[in-house]
Amino acid sequence: MAHTPAAAVTGMVDHVLTRAATWTHWDGRPARIDDRVYTPHKAIRRVADHLVDHLAELEDRLAGAEPLPDHWHASASTTEADLARFTDEDLDEARSRLTRLARIWADRLGALTDEQLDHSPGAGWSFRQLAQHLAGSVYYADAVGDLHRADAEGDPSLTTR
Repeated sequence: MAHTPAAAVTGMVDHVLTRAATWTHWDGRPARIDDRVYTPHKAIRRVADHLVDHLAELEDRLAGAEPLPDHWHASASTTEADLARFTDEDLDEARSRLTRLARIWADRLGALTDEQLDHSPGAGWSFRQLAQHLAGSVYYADAVGDLHRADAEGDPSLTTR
């Protein structure tokens, strides 16, 4: 089944939020993957930053402007805030933030013609390719993982929800 570019982005956000729903049980130990450190807060931050960064690129290119380079340190940087406990309130904020960003992406991509999606203005990936690139942001959430599953593996009395 072929996915639309909008579905690629919204599906990624759905996947991230499904993972994030298990993170309120995080034990505070960062995951170490590919010489990087990942935590629940860092995963949410990276997904949001990725969506914002490429949305700015898309909008600049549609407006005929040169996109501003980003100066984020990406996943190489782990902040003190990234190491904080991930609470139900954090999950609620993540749902609000990422759902709104996914909606903006879906609306914007849905308004573009196939021609605009495949032969996008300016330098860089086509907007269709950009949406597929964003879909890869599941990496950050998958690096943290499904912590209900980890709980269940560590304690047979716990079950996944």
